[in-house]
Amino acid sequence: MNMYVSNLNFHATDESLRELFGKFGAVTSARVITDRESGRSRGFGFVEMEVEKEAREAIQGLNNKEIEGRAISVSVAKEKKADNKRW
Repeated sequence: MNMYVSNLNFHATDESLRELFGKFGAVTSARVITDRESGRSRGFGFVEMEVEKEAREAIQGLNNKEIEGRAISVSVAKEKKADNKRW
């Protein structure tokens, strides 16, 4: 299950996200989204866990929990829709 994590501390890293969610089970991937130009965190990221039950426990256990001075928000990530721009 892919989860969206927002309101992260700007010092959060892929590894710190992996470690945080790893308390609930095996983490397939953890990625903090960064600004392309500055490389600075944009304050959100994505975590993927293989076992849905563990992912749901992580959502329940971490949503609105204060991590590094910020109450993070954790939810099921929405599927990315195809970009339908017209030129």
